[in-house]
Amino acid sequence: MIHSIPAFIGVTLAFMGGCAFMTGQAVANTWRPLWQVVAYCLLLGAADRFLVFALFGGPLLDLAGYLLDTALLTAIGTAAWRMTRARRMCLQYPWLYERAGLFGWRERLSHPA
Repeated sequence: MIHSIPAFIGVTLAFMGGCAFMTGQAVANTWRPLWQVVAYCLLLGAADRFLVFALFGGPLLDLAGYLLDTALLTAIGTAAWRMTRARRMCLQYPWLYERAGLFGWRERLSHPA
């Protein structure tokens, strides 16, 4: 399933995880829906499998490895999408919303006059 732990950490977590994070931010910054992050992460999972194969001699057509990598990348991309969406909602509509944690926002109770 995982060819080697250092290759998984280096390629999947560090490199492709950063790509997934930036993908989630880019999709949220342009107000596009969450399903587009999932679609892009499916492609990132395929690119991750290829990089592990090409650089470290890992298996290219490993379904379990692809599913694990893609699930991890999708989780990272989705979290980035949600964080960026919460930030954008509060920055674009400060009279309506305020931050409620890292991933959320809530309606302001007192509207400024």
